[in-house]
Amino acid sequence: QVQLVESGGGLVQPGGSLRLSCAASGFTFSRYYMSWVRQAPGKGPEWVSVIMTGGGSTRYADSVKGRFTISRDNAKNTLYLQMNSLKPGDTALYYCARVKSGSYYYPYEYDYWGQGTQVTVSS
Repeated sequence: QVQLVESGGGLVQPGGSLRLSCAASGFTFSRYYMSWVRQAPGKGPEWVSVIMTGGGSTRYADSVKGRFTISRDNAKNTLYLQMNSLKPGDTALYYCARVKSGSYYYPYEYDYWGQGTQVTVSS
């Protein structure tokens, strides 16, 4: 059974930092592209970032480029998202998602999602 479990969300002040984690199990983690997707209140899902299998290639949405860093530890079956210089507009439910085999470019297709972790940026 494929499982993706996010953690690390919380309430932070503007300009603060947060590190999200996604623990994966039930599949060979190192063989899949992995993504972070977020959904803000009243809005649809927004792709945030993707990382290829070895971790050497990454892509980011323009809205987070230069502030967020995606990484993975294949030995630990864990995906990460380091978020710096957070803004109120970053407030959203953040999901990790497995990218479908054969989905190489944006918009990516996903076959499994985690339950999400809430990030709230507010004073």
